[in-house]
Amino acid sequence: MKEVKVIPLVPSLNPDEKMTKYIKELIKIGFEKIIVINDGSSKKYDDYFNEIKKYKEVEVLKHAVNQGKGRALKTGFNHYLNNYNDYNGIVTADADGQHSPKDTLKVAKSLEKNKKSLILGTRNFNEKQVPFNSKWGNKITTFIFKLFYGKQINDTQTGLRGIPNNFIPSSLKLEGERFDYEINVLIQAVKEKINIKEEIIETIYIDENKSSHYNPVKDSIKIYKILLGNFFKFAFSGIFSFVIDYCLFYILANHFLNFQSNFKTIFIATVVARIVSSLINYKLNKELVFKSSNINNTLLKYYSLCIIQMLTSALMVYLLTLIGFNKNIFKIIVDIILFFISYRIQKFIIFK
Repeated sequence: MKEVKVIPLVPSLNPDEKMTKYIKELIKIGFEKIIVINDGSSKKYDDYFNEIKKYKEVEVLKHAVNQGKGRALKTGFNHYLNNYNDYNGIVTADADGQHSPKDTLKVAKSLEKNKKSLILGTRNFNEKQVPFNSKWGNKITTFIFKLFYGKQINDTQTGLRGIPNNFIPSSLKLEGERFDYEINVLIQAVKEKINIKEEIIETIYIDENKSSHYNPVKDSIKIYKILLGNFFKFAFSGIFSFVIDYCLFYILANHFLNFQSNFKTIFIATVVARIVSSLINYKLNKELVFKSSNINNTLLKYYSLCIIQMLTSALMVYLLTLIGFNKNIFKIIVDIILFFISYRIQKFIIFK
């Protein structure tokens, strides 16, 4: 049987016989080297690790205390980079029976054919055995990832991934110690324009995935904090700029101009307040929200977007009123939609 020049990396915490069976089957189907991370398991589980240590193909690295899946993966990545320069990459896999050996091999072979691509083993979440929380949790995460990062990934939670050599060093530097690390890997792949290829794999849930160490509340909060962190900063920037705009308008119109509610007073107050608040908004978005180092025409692009957004809002609200809609209600709806569109344009075009 032809040896596979990809190394499975298997983090494991308090395993059972499913882990040892999985490792043995990986050896049988052609993997010549396997890295297992004992992520601070209790001593009563030593027999499982001692059993797989007997195989020359297996290396077991140990954390003295549990540090989380993200840290275990990074420990494996670092060991791989220091010791294996003649392989095509790593396949990360779970030790709890969720990934079949044949699917691990499928992802590894896909990585060998696509040496600079991130390979994802994608499950079908519409199958009957998928727990409700997993099904809808993934659907929501997939939608949010598509909305804010512009990439359709059908299984954002998969642990079966082929990591190419060109992407391992930057993956090693990413933040995240638990399951939040895996979403950071996907975000980084999009940022670096790494090609992402999905391979359909078997959907396996044993006892509704009770053996998983994923904390539905704690880990989900971390993941959504990462996914939505930039957007919340963007929203804060918008709200803060609005407050500045309104306060400046109020002060100018009521205290520094001619105290008359005529068009000239309102126009001057509006323009001055909008210039100041938009400059603040531009600065916040550029340096706090998107952390962009791109200085080429960003200010011009930003103000072009502001003008287009303002005109589009006015036009849409006007057209909706012509067909009988309430302008006050639909002004809010139109501006919310344009707010999301503006976020994506600023993220992917202006401050990319």
